[in-house]
Amino acid sequence: MPTHGSLTKAGKVRGQTPKIQGKTRLQPVSRLRNKSNFEKRFEKRRLPGQKKPERGGRGGRR
Repeated sequence: MPTHGSLTKAGKVRGQTPKIQGKTRLQPVSRLRNKSNFEKRFEKRRLPGQKKPERGGRGGRR
């Protein structure tokens, strides 16, 4: 099976590039953020906005 270029040069550019340390994340990982959004919207049936039931918004006691 023919290849595009010789296999002896495979990984040449990646081996030449300097290693850079990854940045520390300031926000949570997107998977965790998506999970919390799913719980908030679908499991707790919370409406968007700042009217949270535990704060007594919309139909709470007066």
